[in-house]
Order: sequence, then structure tokens, then C-alpha cells
Amino acid sequence: MAIVEDFYQLERPITLLKEQIDVLALTAEPGARDKIAALRREIEEEWVKIYPNLTPHQIVQIARHPKRPYTMDYIKLLMQDFTEIHGDRRFADDPALVAGLAFYKGETVAVVGHQKGRSTRERIDRNFGQMNPEGYRKALRVAKMAEKFGFPLVSFIDTPGAYPGLGAEERGQAEAIANNLKVFSSLRTPIVIVVIGEGGSGGALGIGIGDAVAMLENSFYSVISPEGCAAILWKDQNAVKQAAAAMKIRARDLYAFGIIDEIIPEPPGGAHIDPDRTLAAVDEYLARTLAALRTVPKPDLLEARYQKFRKMGIFTES
Repeated sequence: MAIVEDFYQLERPITLLKEQIDVLALTAEPGARDKIAALRREIEEEWVKIYPNLTPHQIVQIARHPKRPYTMDYIKLLMQDFTEIHGDRRFADDPALVAGLAFYKGETVAVVGHQKGRSTRERIDRNFGQMNPEGYRKALRVAKMAEKFGFPLVSFIDTPGAYPGLGAEERGQAEAIANNLKVFSSLRTPIVIVVIGEGGSGGALGIGIGDAVAMLENSFYSVISPEGCAAILWKDQNAVKQAAAAMKIRARDLYAFGIIDEIIPEPPGGAHIDPDRTLAAVDEYLARTLAALRTVPKPDLLEARYQKFRKMGIFTES
């Protein structure tokens, strides 16, 4: 039997079942609820067959799925009265990063996160979630506001990487990311990080230093994209699947290495098949984690954050 490399082909039976669910959800047909439940069970059965054999490259495709919930979906459905803040007070606003203040469970939180956009026009406007230096400086502006007023900071990561354009380099892309790493590491307020899709390179890490780092089950987190790795190490784009496997970018690998603290489960088929369940899982994680971090004294919080990142990369040889 031929091996299916493209996840979009592999998920076709699940997609067809999801389309039936969407149609039933819009009707008042008698027994629709029971039919939806039966279809969900079919999705679970299909996923049990597919999931154990998924390759790292297919996980990358799931993480990039255009129907996955994005940062604005989490903000709109989990938080209230979001007030977006624009601009870095130096150069311009960066639409690739959403930042501002919102109420979460009755308390104020600061929120930053990459936003890719749904339509072609919005994706171009938001630069496909690739931030310029002004985006990192905007995130830093909001982070310092959170520290000043004692608000916890929530960061949603979903980017292929920082924008590598000439203008970005001229305006200090590397310095902006490096400065964020320095400031976030000593920010005197709780920071919770959630990788919701792609976690690409310094583009992700620039808003990825925190006290608790979690990944959705089918997201990935890496120093470079599989395509970039294949181009540099193999000098061959046909080596993308090999690169994805070698880089250990899946959530379960990163959890085993101690890079992340928790894996947030996704529903059968992935976050895009049942966004409501995905949002509920992230909601539960955020509520629990923020409540725990609020009780930690600031000096202990900073020391634990320092030790968390300091120990990364330690290894032994046998």
C-alpha cells in the first residue's frame, strides 16, 4: 500500500465527517444531536488509526493548518474587553503581533501573540505572522506595562519565524529579539507561554521566555523551520521530511528534553477539527497555571525562571 505523505490527504475522511457535523449543527433536524455524537465517534475511530503513524513532517502540516485557531480566536473566545495596543513608539505598528490588555476570569492580563490572518489579504497585511523589530518592541512595551501594574502576561506563539527582510535587519531585528530575551527573563510578573501552532526560531523565542511554557499537542517548536534546515544542512528541499525528523520538533520530544512544561491535548483530528474543545483545553491550562503562578513570591518566580532556561542544553555522555 502506498504511503501517504501529505496530511491533507490523510485527513480527508475526517474532514468529510466534520463537514457533516457542521451541516447538522445548523439544522433543527430531529435526532441531530445523536447523529453529531455518532459522527464524532467516527472521527475518533479514524484518528486512532492515523495518529500513531504520523511523521514529524505531517505534524508540521497540522501545526500550519489554515483552519487552526489563531491568537485572536483565543482572545475573543476566552477573554473579555480586549483593548489592543498599537505601535512601538519608535517606528510603526506591526500587524503580525497582537498585543493589549484584557479581562480573564475577572482579572486583568496582558496578552501578546502572533496573528497570521485568515484571508489572503489579511495574511499579506499581517506578513503571515512574521514579526518585524517594531513587533518585538511593541510586545516589550506591553510586557513592561504588565510589570508596572502587576498584570500577568500571556503569550501565544504561532510564527514561521522573524521576518528576514532587509528593512527588518536595518531596523535592528537581532537587537530587538535579543533585548526581549533579556527583559522577559527578568520581568517581575508571571509569564505564561502557549505554542498554538508554529514555534519558529527567534521569531517565537522573542516572546517565548516565561515561567510556564506549554505546547498544543500538534504544534512544533524549533530553532529553524524544517525547510530552512534542509536548505542549510542538506542543501536539498527534498530533505524536508528528513530534517523534520532529525530536529525533534514535536511536543512530546520537547517535553522529554525539558524544553516545555506541559502538552495541551488536542481533539481527534487536530485543533482545527474541534476548535471549541481546543479552546476549552487551553482555557483550563491558563486558569490553572495563572492561579498557581500568582501565589509565587517575585524573587522565587525570577529564580525559577532563570534556572528553567539555564539548565537547557545540559547533557551527559555514556
